[in-house]
Amino acid sequence: MACPPSCYRALELSAAFFALPDEEKVKVRRPAEGSKAPLPAGYGRQPAHAADKNEYLVIFDPKLGFNVYPAEPAGFRETVEECHCKLTELGLLIQEILNECMGLPPGFLSDYNNDRSFDHMTAKRYFPETEEEEKIGFSEHEDSNCITFIFQDGVGGLEVLKDGHWVSAEPIDGSIVVNIGDVIQVLSNGKLKSATHRVVRKPEHRHSFAFFFNLHGDKWVEPLPEFTAKIGEAPRYRRFLCKEYQRLRVRNKTHPPARPEDVVHITHYAI
Repeated sequence: MACPPSCYRALELSAAFFALPDEEKVKVRRPAEGSKAPLPAGYGRQPAHAADKNEYLVIFDPKLGFNVYPAEPAGFRETVEECHCKLTELGLLIQEILNECMGLPPGFLSDYNNDRSFDHMTAKRYFPETEEEEKIGFSEHEDSNCITFIFQDGVGGLEVLKDGHWVSAEPIDGSIVVNIGDVIQVLSNGKLKSATHRVVRKPEHRHSFAFFFNLHGDKWVEPLPEFTAKIGEAPRYRRFLCKEYQRLRVRNKTHPPARPEDVVHITHYAI
């Protein structure tokens, strides 16, 4: 899928932002206390004890007023806001296509997922590999949302798990990678799978953007009748509140469990 020009430019400007001194980057963060945003907007960095080695910038729909922007590089705010708008439009289009592919009543997903306040976009910079550390920039996972768009620079490192083997998603200039997430997997009762993927660090910095077309946190998620009762199949997942699941998924990163089996993912909700 082709990447809008504003998004390609946003990737370039985010690289310029991440190249700034740390003391400048840490100014670009809104305090979590008192914020109504699902995640702290602005700059962040994975904790030193985390396996993942990257820094990031979280951006929401500009109309919500959650965002905080860097003064430099010039044009960053305008470009990123246009990119967010374009990817929102793309998300709505892909959602309608998905609705048809799932055999759902016309407009079902657009009615079910009709609030854009939990959508967000994350710019990331992955640190170069070292001999002392693991090569993982972002550990194996599935996305917790509905649909994800990813566009990246030419460094590479994105890998997808297929039939037990990791397959490199080689960068194609100007393209967008599209993933479905855990919400769609549960709604379809496992008929559609959330893609397992990771990022492997390379000898140089890697830059990417991910746009998360999300479900409102107050929505309940459970297998739909079209994939259960109407075809005589039992639900494979128990019902859960979206924001509670996503809170646990975020905690996987901010407070990594000591044991890998304690990392929360969608299989914890399997019946």
